[in-house]
Amino acid sequence: MSAMLQLRDVSVEYGDKIVLERINLDIEDGAFVSIIGPSGAGKSSLLRVVLGQEAPTGGRILLDGQPLKPECEPDRGVVFQRYSVFPHLTVLGNTLFGFECARAPLTARLFGNRRKAAIAEAEEMLHAVGLGDSLHLYPAQMSGGMQQRLAIAQALIKRPRILLLDEPFGALDPGIRADMHKLITRLWNDYALTVIMVTHDLKEAFGLATRVLTLDKRRHDPHAPDRYGATVVFDLPLDRKRGGGSELNSESIVDGAVIDPPGITIDKTCNI
Repeated sequence: MSAMLQLRDVSVEYGDKIVLERINLDIEDGAFVSIIGPSGAGKSSLLRVVLGQEAPTGGRILLDGQPLKPECEPDRGVVFQRYSVFPHLTVLGNTLFGFECARAPLTARLFGNRRKAAIAEAEEMLHAVGLGDSLHLYPAQMSGGMQQRLAIAQALIKRPRILLLDEPFGALDPGIRADMHKLITRLWNDYALTVIMVTHDLKEAFGLATRVLTLDKRRHDPHAPDRYGATVVFDLPLDRKRGGGSELNSESIVDGAVIDPPGITIDKTCNI
């Protein structure tokens, strides 16, 4: 696989606070990358600069060898932990809205055959995420898992190449999370996505990804805690391909710790 996304010496600073420093990454087309690390290590900040929601303070990001614009463009979709749905629109209306904004930026409305085609595409996407029988429900009538399925449909309707997930399943019950894991794995396969996911759940990180990155500070100054930022301290490739599961199993979990590959232990009970 080729390196689709490249980060070169990327840093993020907010005033005098250095959040990220010297991030260097090559992310291959079709990868599923999980990002873990302590709270405040800049995981969500890294997603925001890849999304284009903000520009890095230093360094550069390349997509297919070209500088990434600091704009949220259709080639990148995002799903947050909080359900990013419009309460006054139905399931179908929520999914159509982003599609119509992209196709008709001035009016945010399509008409005639173009609207019929858009509705057909939105219905197809909603069937893909398991909401084919819920087209006319409003968010208030839906469970948290259903709303998150809707948020995924909103993110995918414009057919992005990169799907960014910022703790998308953190607010869901364990059983629903397991269903969502199956869903996101199927969508990753079916739509040939490159996925970058932030999570605090180590089992989730290792169970879904082809690669796990750990962000943390290499240097600490107790007298100036904001002087140094986080960087990639572990980069762990997993033996997982499209259409298959990872090699994480019960033998990889010992006394509350995840061990993969041999010699690297990450405490599963820590606050990450």
